[in-house]
Amino acid sequence: MKSPLVGLFSIVIIIVSCVLPSYAQQLETKTIQAELMVKKINRTGKLTFKRTLNLSFKSSGYLDKLNVDEGDSFTAGQLLAQLDTEELIAEKNSSYARLLQARREVGRVNTLLSKNLSSQQALDDAKTLVDTTNASYKVAAYNLEKSELIAPFNGVVLTRFSELGELQSPSQSALNIAAIENNLVVRVALTATELSLIKLEQRIDINLSPLGLVTGTVSKIPAIADQQSHLFNIEISLTNLKEDQVVVGQLAHVETDVITNTFAYKLPIKALNSVDNQGRALIMVLDSSSTETASYHQQAFFIEQLSNEYIYLSTQANAKPLTVVTRGWQHLTLESKQLDQVK
Repeated sequence: MKSPLVGLFSIVIIIVSCVLPSYAQQLETKTIQAELMVKKINRTGKLTFKRTLNLSFKSSGYLDKLNVDEGDSFTAGQLLAQLDTEELIAEKNSSYARLLQARREVGRVNTLLSKNLSSQQALDDAKTLVDTTNASYKVAAYNLEKSELIAPFNGVVLTRFSELGELQSPSQSALNIAAIENNLVVRVALTATELSLIKLEQRIDINLSPLGLVTGTVSKIPAIADQQSHLFNIEISLTNLKEDQVVVGQLAHVETDVITNTFAYKLPIKALNSVDNQGRALIMVLDSSSTETASYHQQAFFIEQLSNEYIYLSTQANAKPLTVVTRGWQHLTLESKQLDQVK
């Protein structure tokens, strides 16, 4: 006589066998190869000048000429500003007069020395005076030359710090300027994990309004993080972009895919059944040991990365292809629970 429990188990097996074909028709599977994982960097940065320059006068004086204002463009060699040079010219002329007098003194002492009416010491002192007055004259001439601010390159005025007639000093900046050629960069802050994916000279796509997508090159990677944000501010150089094509200071959207050295299975997010207590992804996979009929079981994988579209499962470079259930795995998990309850 058969046990009632054995009879009940036989009935359940028959029911499941009848239901399985309808489940199989609803299953969708996909075979996944192990591949290098791609990580996405999606950040917003700011378009700015890589370098700016503060211009100031060499000596003190009143500002006499100011030929540019904020936002004005200029060309290399153009006169931007100039001091009142009356005092500087007077100083140069005075230094030159002292130099001529010192040279005449050398001649006079030489004449006296030839008549034994002077000494070699007097001649040496006269020559020393020529050297010192000549140095003073060169300084005065240099100060007069630096009373003008000449543009060192083609650029644009960012900030003007002074007004006409205002007293200038060497410690005071008169203008802040920037070059307009090969000087545009996008500064963007990255986490330490994102920074590890970036290399110098790496090409990165940037979305700039109104140009759309442009390509830049990583030109600077900092050694330490910002003390306040704890992020790393990299620079992406835009050498093929001109200043008049964009608005300096505008936001720039940086979005790029970086191929890592980590192998993973890239699955559609809909293939994820659930996550266990250890944080592993539970996926319904085809049992590769089954040769006669398709058999599926739930397998746990460590998660490398998760997005709205895909889940990356940790694996090795030589891992075999994995056939996973992307649709209908709910029926298989429910069936597995029913069989476990019967057992």
